[in-house]
Amino acid sequence: MARRTRTLSRLALAPAAALAALIGFAAAPAQAAAWSSSDQWGTYNTSDGYTLYNNIWGSGAGSQSIWANSSSDWGVWADHPDTGGIKSYPNAKKVVDKPLTSLSSLTSTYNVTVPSSGAYNTSYDIWDSDYDYEVMLWVNHTGAVGPLGSAQGTVTLGGHTWTVYKGDNGSNEVFSFLRTSDSASGTVDILPILKWIKDTKGWWGDETIGDVQFGYEITSSAGGLDFRTNSFGVSFS
Repeated sequence: MARRTRTLSRLALAPAAALAALIGFAAAPAQAAAWSSSDQWGTYNTSDGYTLYNNIWGSGAGSQSIWANSSSDWGVWADHPDTGGIKSYPNAKKVVDKPLTSLSSLTSTYNVTVPSSGAYNTSYDIWDSDYDYEVMLWVNHTGAVGPLGSAQGTVTLGGHTWTVYKGDNGSNEVFSFLRTSDSASGTVDILPILKWIKDTKGWWGDETIGDVQFGYEITSSAGGLDFRTNSFGVSFS
C-alpha cells in the first residue's frame, strides 16, 4: 500500500544521505534535470498540473533521490536495504476531484524502464477525496512483494487482465489489481475499473475521485537501482 504524504510519520534518514544524494544525482540524466531532490518529502509542481513526490515513508529506508524534467520525464535512484516492508512510493500525481458518476472518461498512459532486480511494483494509486478507499493497479512487479488482502478472482477491464485483491489496512480499504503479466508501457482505461468496483461489486458508492498517482512502490533496491518514467499522463472528462 502506498502512503499519502499528508499522514506520514517522521523517519530519520541514514547518516550517509549526503553521499547517497550525490550518487543519486549522478544516476540522473546526463543533462541536469529541471528539478531534483533527496529530501524525504521532496515535492515538485509541474507547469501542467502534476505533483511529484519523493515520498520515503517506510521504516528502515535507505537513500533515495528523485529528478524530473516534467510529469512525463522523471525518475528515481533508490538504495534501500534488502529487508521486508515498503520503504517508499515516489510518484507523480494528478488531481481529478470529480464524483465517479460525473466522469465520462478517465484514462492514463505509461512507459517505464525498471530494474530486473530488487523488490518493487510499478503501480497506479487512486484515492477517493476522503482517503477512505485506495485502488492500486500494478502494471509490473519484481521480487518478494505482494498485495494486501485476499484474492477475489480475475477480471479483464480497462484493456488489461488483472487478479483482484481486497483488503483493509486499518485506515482505509484497499482494492489491488495485479496485471497478470508484466508491462513496461501501455494505456489503462481506468474508469471501467472504478465503475466495476461500484456497480458490479458494490464495494463503494459514488465516491469523488481525488488523486491518480503513478510511481514505484519500493521494498528493496540494495546497491542502488534506477527507476525511469519515460512518459506518463492522465486525462479525464
